[in-house]
Amino acid sequence: MSTRANTTQSIKLPYFVADSSGKYRARRALTEEQIIKAATLLLNQRVERGELMNDLYVVGPYLKTRLQGLEHEVFVCLFLDNQHRLIEYEELFRGTIDGASVFPREVVKRCLQLNAAAVIFAHNHPSGINEPSPADRKITDKLKAALGMIDVRVLDHFIVGDGEPYSFAEHRLI
Repeated sequence: MSTRANTTQSIKLPYFVADSSGKYRARRALTEEQIIKAATLLLNQRVERGELMNDLYVVGPYLKTRLQGLEHEVFVCLFLDNQHRLIEYEELFRGTIDGASVFPREVVKRCLQLNAAAVIFAHNHPSGINEPSPADRKITDKLKAALGMIDVRVLDHFIVGDGEPYSFAEHRLI
């Protein structure tokens, strides 16, 4: 996608300078935290409204940068159009260190408000364990059934913990 290169070139990254070809060079020696901050800015810019969200290798890392390291559980939804382009990234529910209440009615309502044709769910596990719990599987099934009634497809549900995000679709749970 040519817009991605143009978008990347226009980003002002702290601690870096870009040459005319869009390649970045550090102005000085950087800490890991400074490098991570700059990489997070770049990744978040790559995923913007209208971006195609059908690649696990884009969606997973994007969600990891947004959710990993939070001290409380957060349930988010990527609302997509019928071509699987991003309409909106939204934090729908916020919980405690070991859970968040998720209400299918509110998810359905928001899908209708945004005219979404498909969704990708994600939540983090502050414990770092990225395997789905029985409760994770149950709520995914409930959401899939509720959204099926209004013809909204559930494409995936990611769990962000330590390591690579867990994808329900990749593990054939959706």
